[in-house]
Formats: sequence, C-alpha cells, structure tokens
Amino acid sequence: MSAGWPVVLESGRLRLRPISHKDRDVWRRTRQANAAWLGRWDATAPSRSHSQPRSYSAMVRQMRTEARAGRQLPFVMEYDGRFVGQVTVSNIVRGSAQFASIGYWVDETYAGRGITPLAVALVIDHCFGPVGLHRIEVAIRPENTSSLRVVEKLGMNEVGYAPRFLHIDGDWRDHRIFAITREEVPMGLVGRLRDVETRKDPRPSQPPSGRPSAQKKHLSQE
Repeated sequence: MSAGWPVVLESGRLRLRPISHKDRDVWRRTRQANAAWLGRWDATAPSRSHSQPRSYSAMVRQMRTEARAGRQLPFVMEYDGRFVGQVTVSNIVRGSAQFASIGYWVDETYAGRGITPLAVALVIDHCFGPVGLHRIEVAIRPENTSSLRVVEKLGMNEVGYAPRFLHIDGDWRDHRIFAITREEVPMGLVGRLRDVETRKDPRPSQPPSGRPSAQKKHLSQE
C-alpha cells in the first residue's frame, strides 16, 4: 500500500475510486461508444516499437502494480453511480522532485457538465495532501479544445511547449504543458474551482451546509 492509496474521493454526485477488473464490461462499452470522440487523443505505439496492444485485464493489472509501487493512481469516474471516464496520475517521481503527470478522459455524453474539472481538482488536492506531491503537470495537444477548457477552469498555468512530445493517434504530436504547485492552491483546487463557478453564477450562493463537500474514504488493499 502506498501513501494515499487506495482511496475513494467524493464530491456531490461525483465519485472517484480505484479501477477494477470488474469494470471491464462497462469500460469496453463506454470506450466503444466513444471511439470517434476519444480516438484522436489516444496514445499509440510508434511503428518500430515492440509494444503490443494490451487487453483490459493486462491494463488493469499493470495499473494496480504501479499503484502498489506508488508510481500511479488510477481512478474511475462515476457520476450518479454511472461509469463516465477515468483520471490517472502517472509517472510519480519522489526524491527532490515530488512530481507527477495527470491524464483524463470522459464519456462524450457527460462532457461540458463540469465533471472532469471537478474530478481533476479532487485528484490534485489528494496528491498535494495525503500523497505528498508538490507539482502536477498536464500535457495537452493544442487542438484538444475540450481538454484545454479543463485546465483553464482550474487556473493551471501554461509552462511550456513540447514539440513531438507523445505518439498520439498514429504520429508524434506537439503538446502544450500546464502545471500547478501546492503553493498556488493553499486552500485547495476544489475550493478555487467552486469560487470561480460562484462568481460566474448570478444566483445567490447556497449556505455552507447545502454545498457538496469533498470526502475521502481510505480502502484496504484488495
């Protein structure tokens, strides 16, 4: 068991939990239904690479191994109890860096509802808290406007541009790099996201007791 894992993170109708072998059927159905929506952003292997396509079981097995080793946090996103996507913290580096990368995808049916920004904010707050990381980075293709809106809502700063950074959809693709550090969100990224949404919403804000709170449930290792 690694620091801050396994864990369930919740806020209102959104629940994030570790990915499981039991998710296989719904994961496959969701990915198949969203093939056109997600295909252009999926990682691929270069033609000279020896990597072979992985089965769902192999993918989950590798993720769980990496999670136990403290190198990855693979979450499933559930909204109103329905599987809607994934958020994965990967490439966790300890030592003097205390750094990681984060990636995500969501069912097109649920895009634009604020689910993904909240999910990413929950995960980053967890990384800056129990996991003990200092910096989180997100790499996004310049053409991926939906993903760019996520980091915009979260107020993440663009820190660089990486030509031919990752092999995506059959070729080496440029990426814009966004990052955030713990010092930038002393009150938490979920709190900052809600403040932004409140300023945009002209309706009177709800009293504190009526606002969904972020909750954590630590799990025993399966």
